[in-house]
Amino acid sequence: MAQLPILHRDDDLVVVHKPSGLSVHRGWDRDRDVALQRIRNQIGRRVFPVHRLDRATSGVLLFALHPQAARQLQESFAEQRVVKRYLLLVRGIPPESGVIDHPVPKSLGGERVPAVTEFRRLDTFERYALLEAKPRSGRLHQIRRHFKHLSHPLIGDVRYGKGDQNRLFRQRFDLHRLALHAWRLEVPHPTTGEAMEFVAEVPADLAVPWRLMGLSWGCPPTGPQLPSQLRTEPAAPTAMAKDRRTPPPGRPGRGD
Repeated sequence: MAQLPILHRDDDLVVVHKPSGLSVHRGWDRDRDVALQRIRNQIGRRVFPVHRLDRATSGVLLFALHPQAARQLQESFAEQRVVKRYLLLVRGIPPESGVIDHPVPKSLGGERVPAVTEFRRLDTFERYALLEAKPRSGRLHQIRRHFKHLSHPLIGDVRYGKGDQNRLFRQRFDLHRLALHAWRLEVPHPTTGEAMEFVAEVPADLAVPWRLMGLSWGCPPTGPQLPSQLRTEPAAPTAMAKDRRTPPPGRPGRGD
């Protein structure tokens, strides 16, 4: 069982870099290998989850080290004092920035609840765009659902995306995962209240394909070695007009 890279640890919390394909805790899939158990074994003490990442999403994941810290961190999330920034690759070219205000189911098959996501466009590659998204709320699959709603599904998304696009990126760029990475997390420390920011660089299973596309946001300064079969020059980005079929982003709104 591979150890998780630790981004930060003190007496109250531990922050790790979760890989794609690993669940945070045992849920619907009843996985035996989960991030919570890995870090518990790794540091030799109990940890308390305070937020979650989808199994297919990589990036910054925070655990409290005692119940009081867990309660304080959960309050910070509930009171919108935490800023989460994600990097994602989508089909099509969305507007340069926008706010998606669109309710999503609270759980699979559950009632719809308010959900708001801010986004900005960072770069483009052919008919695809690299975005930064800041969800104001933490609904199930919120980012993935919101960009499907805009007709800009995430690449590699087997639930809300397009199978032909996912196959294209597997064949062309060896991308075998969801193109969604929890890049930065800004949170007040549960004891001192100090503003803290944690950053997880884009892992190799995303960084290698993205560099082939000429994209580098969030990637390590020195890129990982490319597989020999993929050592080709990336295609030059093509200037694109905005897709007229794209619905405008939702109206600005309040909410987590």
